[in-house]
Amino acid sequence: MTDYFEVLDRDGAARIGELRLAEPVTTPARVDDVLVDSGSLWNANREVPDGDEASLTILPHRSLPAGTREEVQDAFGTDHADTDFPTAAVVASENPTEQGTDAYILSDAAGFVGHGEGFKDAIISAKEALPADTALVLSGVATPRNVALLAYAGVDGVDAKLAKVKGSQGKYLTSDDEAFLEDLDELPCSCPACQQPRDEFDREDCIDHNVAALDAELRRVRERVRAGRLRDYIEGQARHDNWLTAAFREFDDQYSYLETRTPVFRTSEISAATSDTLRRVEIQRFAERVTTRYRNRFDNPLVLVPCSARKPYSDSQSHGQFHDAIGYRGHTVSMTSPIGVVPPELELTYPAQHYDSVVTGRWSEDEKEFVASVLRQYLQRNDYPRVVAHVPDHGYRDIVERVEADSDLDFEYTVEGHPTDTDSLANLAGALEGELKFSKRERQHNTIKAIADYQFGEDAGDALFGDIEIQTTGRYPKLQIRNGDGDQLATMVPQYGLLAMTLAGGDRWLASDAPTKTVDIEGFVPHGSVLAPGVVDASDDIRPGDEVVIQGSAAFAVGRAEMSGPEVVDSTRGVASTVRHVRER
Repeated sequence: MTDYFEVLDRDGAARIGELRLAEPVTTPARVDDVLVDSGSLWNANREVPDGDEASLTILPHRSLPAGTREEVQDAFGTDHADTDFPTAAVVASENPTEQGTDAYILSDAAGFVGHGEGFKDAIISAKEALPADTALVLSGVATPRNVALLAYAGVDGVDAKLAKVKGSQGKYLTSDDEAFLEDLDELPCSCPACQQPRDEFDREDCIDHNVAALDAELRRVRERVRAGRLRDYIEGQARHDNWLTAAFREFDDQYSYLETRTPVFRTSEISAATSDTLRRVEIQRFAERVTTRYRNRFDNPLVLVPCSARKPYSDSQSHGQFHDAIGYRGHTVSMTSPIGVVPPELELTYPAQHYDSVVTGRWSEDEKEFVASVLRQYLQRNDYPRVVAHVPDHGYRDIVERVEADSDLDFEYTVEGHPTDTDSLANLAGALEGELKFSKRERQHNTIKAIADYQFGEDAGDALFGDIEIQTTGRYPKLQIRNGDGDQLATMVPQYGLLAMTLAGGDRWLASDAPTKTVDIEGFVPHGSVLAPGVVDASDDIRPGDEVVIQGSAAFAVGRAEMSGPEVVDSTRGVASTVRHVRER
C-alpha cells in the first residue's frame, strides 16, 4: 500500500502523479533532490534508517545487473519491515517483487535503456508485477532526448546522473541531439547557463545546461500528458534516435498494454501527421469496434464517399452536396485515413470528429492497406444489396477496387472528375433512383443503437434500446433517450459521440443482456466520486472514460471511470470513478 504517491491524471501509460513529500513533487519528474540512498547490502549489513517526509528513502538493497538469472535474484532478494515514511525499493525488471514501498527503482535500467525490445520487455514486466499506484523510477539513463519516451512507456521518475556525466565529458544535450562542445559555434539554448559567450562556456556550464534541458523536457512532457497529447509529440520526438523509434514501435505492438490504459475518448484532437498514427490505440480501437460491434440497420445500398476536412463530415460543404444527391436513399459511409470507415451514426464518436490529417492528395501504401482492410471487414460483417462508390480516382478508388475484388457485391462508380462536379452528383443521384428514403425517426433510433453497440458491446443497442422514444433537445445531435413511461435512460453527448446513462438507464443496463461494466463498492453513499480504497471489485474490461454502474449495499449510481478496471482493483489511492447520479438503498 502506498501512502505517499498518487496518480492524478493519465494519458495512456504516461501519468501525472504526485509524490506527497513535505514539498510535493509532480511526476514525471527528476527526483535527484529528494532521493536518499540507504546504501548497498553487498558490502555491509545496513539497518533501515529513520526517514522523514521531506525525502524518498531508498531502502537497503542489492542491485543486480540485467540478465541475472531468476534463482540468483531470489537468493539475494531483500525484505524490509514496514515504515511510516516515504520509501523506494530497488528491484530487477525481470523479477520485480512488491515491497510495500511508494516507489520502485529498476536496478538494471542501464542494461535495457537504449535497446527497443529490451526496454519494452523490462517496463511491461515491471508494470505487470508492481502495484499500479506506485511510482516507477529509472536511474542513470535519462537525457532530454529520451525522457519523453520513458514517460510515454510509464516511467514516473528519473535522475540527472547521465546528463551530468555527459556534461562533464563536454557533450551538450538537447531534446533532439547530442553534440560535442567543440563542434558548436553557437549555444542553441536560452537557459541561464547558456546566457554567456560561446568561448566562455565550459564543461561545468555544460553540466548545468544538460540538467536544465532535462527539466525543461520534463515540463513539456507533463503539459502534454495533461492535454492528452503526448502521443502526438512522441511520433516526432522518437525520430531523433533509432532506438527511440524502435522502442516506440515495440510498444505499439503491445496493444493490450496501451489499450488498457488509454481513455475511450479525449477532448484533444489527434494529429495524424505520420504513418505511425495508424497504429495508435484510438485508431485501432475504433476500427476494431466498427468491424466487430457495429451493425448496419438500414436496408438501402451502401454509398461510399470521401471524408472531409471539416468535422463532423455532415457539416462540410462537400457532404452537404452528397446529402442533397443521396436524399436518405442510401447509407452513406465515409472513407478516411487514419480512421478507416465511418458510418454516419458514429461520425461524432471519438475519434471520428477529433482528428486532423495531412492532406497531400496522395495516399501511402500503409494508408491504402489499412483502410482497405477495415472496409473489407466492414462489408463482411454488414449486409448491403449493392455498393455505390462515389469516390475520386487514385487513393480512394484504388482502395475500393481492392475490396471489390474480394466481394460478391455489385459496385457502381459514379465520379467523373471531382466528387462534387455536377456530372458526378447527377450520377450519384441517378444510381439511387427508385430507392426508398428512410425516415428521421429511423435515423435517430439507429444512431442510438449503433452508438450503444460501439460503446457497450455487440448487440447492446437492441438489448438496451429496443423500445425507446427519442427527444431532441435543441439542435441535433442533442438527443435524449426515454422509455415508454417517459423516464430518461441516457443522453447522447455530442462533444464525443457517446451515451451518458441515468439511474433508470443503469437499471435497464444491469437487467439487459448487454455487457455491463460495474464498480462494486463498500457500504457507503458516494457523492461526486468514488475513491479506489472504497472499491471492492471492478469489471476487468473497464477503460478510463467508460460508463460504469456503481453498486454497493448502501447505494446505486452511474458515472464515468477515471482509471481502468485492473488499476481500480490494484490501487489504494486515487479517484476510481466520477458519480453522475446516485440513489440510496
